[in-house]
Amino acid sequence: MENLIKIQPDREKARSLAALADLRFNKLKVYTEEKEIPLIIEWYYEVIKELITSILFIDGYKTLSHKDLIKYLKINFKNDFSYSNVMLIDQLRRLRNDIVYYGVFTDSSYLKRNKQDIINVISKLFELCNKKLTNKP
Repeated sequence: MENLIKIQPDREKARSLAALADLRFNKLKVYTEEKEIPLIIEWYYEVIKELITSILFIDGYKTLSHKDLIKYLKINFKNDFSYSNVMLIDQLRRLRNDIVYYGVFTDSSYLKRNKQDIINVISKLFELCNKKLTNKP
């Protein structure tokens, strides 16, 4: 993880990012139409990215690399997140990039097949983040 930078732990930034992730996650409930699938996928990934970034801030790290965010989770929380969880997050990262940078519209069947797994990963990330925020440093 060559793009990981050691910083002073910043619980306030971590709290703010977790709150933003929560706001975004709750707003996702209004997106239901087929044409909104790209926005839903993009926002699911953004929620995940914000929560992992929050965890990094708590642990005293930061990075601009989305790949390193995922790698950090994979290496440091392998008991909490399975290989398939990590692969799902990376798949969302790639889909989000296709949507944001190339205007690719993802088929709704992807979301139908993976929505519950995505929500489960997000729930685990919220739990981990909240647990780390409530523990004293």
